[in-house]
Amino acid sequence: MTTGVVAAGPDHAELADTLGAFERWLAGYGETSWDHQSYFAGGYGGWAKQLYYRSPKAGILAVAPMILSEAVLPGARRLFHRKIRFPIADAHYAMGFAFRFADTKEPSHLTHAIHFLEELKRSRAPGHEEYCWGYPFDWVTRNGTLARDTPFITTLPYVYEAFWQVHQHNPRDEWLAVMASMARHAYTALKTFPASSPRARSCAYGPYDNKGGVLNASAYRSFLLTSAARVFSEAKYEKAAEENIAFVLDNQNADGSWFYATDGVRDFVDHFHTCFVMKALGKIHALTGNPEIRAALDRGTSYYLANLFDEDGLPKPFSKAPRMTVYKRELYDCAECINLCLVLRREFPRMETPLQRVTRDILEHWVKRDGSFRSRKLHLGWDNVPMHRWGQSQMFRSLAYYASEAGRNPSPVA
Repeated sequence: MTTGVVAAGPDHAELADTLGAFERWLAGYGETSWDHQSYFAGGYGGWAKQLYYRSPKAGILAVAPMILSEAVLPGARRLFHRKIRFPIADAHYAMGFAFRFADTKEPSHLTHAIHFLEELKRSRAPGHEEYCWGYPFDWVTRNGTLARDTPFITTLPYVYEAFWQVHQHNPRDEWLAVMASMARHAYTALKTFPASSPRARSCAYGPYDNKGGVLNASAYRSFLLTSAARVFSEAKYEKAAEENIAFVLDNQNADGSWFYATDGVRDFVDHFHTCFVMKALGKIHALTGNPEIRAALDRGTSYYLANLFDEDGLPKPFSKAPRMTVYKRELYDCAECINLCLVLRREFPRMETPLQRVTRDILEHWVKRDGSFRSRKLHLGWDNVPMHRWGQSQMFRSLAYYASEAGRNPSPVA
């Protein structure tokens, strides 16, 4: 990571202006969008991806037009699928508007936050006893195709946080009831599996999963249950969370990194999944003060800063790319970087430098004239297709979080 001069971070007014422009864009654009998975969510794309996993040599020919399009003509994703609504984006927008309300005390911001909670209640996965959410499209994976609305632990904590955050400003028993239902789902519907030490268990990605081993899945569940143990006074949630935390801690590599999974196949280290794991641990540490978690975060932040930023000091997708990437930087990585830095900067002041540098880069180079954000910096040009799930909502939430903290101290954030 570069050690050059760091541009001053944004002040509160800059953040507020950027957020206001984005809110106006969102009101005009609407709450559905395309997605980076739009290429593979439709009939042809799903078939091509399935073929690739079954027979890579033949599959390369089938997916090549979409990969090429993503690299040089990303707007063509409109030809492969339609705009749809994403629960995980609605959760981020709810949190973002809750942060905006905390900062501005403007009633319309709280109204928008509540609106997104109502949308989440409507989009819950059908056929399940408790509140849970998945993707609104069939997701083709190396292990088979997961039908739309299959619930994932990777969505649940965001929705849980959204309801909890809005509840702080607009207390309602119904918000708590939905949160309690989510906690029950996380505790009962997700299998857990023995790990390398007696104290640890990994958790399933969803109710269909019979293997576990994905690090961010266990990190997500451990945060949700750690919080729910306190909100609902449930000791069993605390114990289950501790087992998942131990799995995450036990599988930190000697250099401070975490692989995506422990299956020996998905042993890559990428930016936003690293942020997911560390962000969950940071939130758990704030609740528990667990010194083992702090030590892991100390090692993790050292690895993160040394290996997941490029020569300009900006987020890069992988510490070592496991495959060809068609882009240089991604809005999602930048959003999660800002979020992680905000979570950890008080405990680890060295996170302040990337926070300022990345936020300054976003405000100067990623904001489009209409108020939305660019989605990716390609090797040649930009991907300017706005995708709610793949960066827009996450960046809005991260900048709103930053602004709400800056608003409590009117001096420049830097």
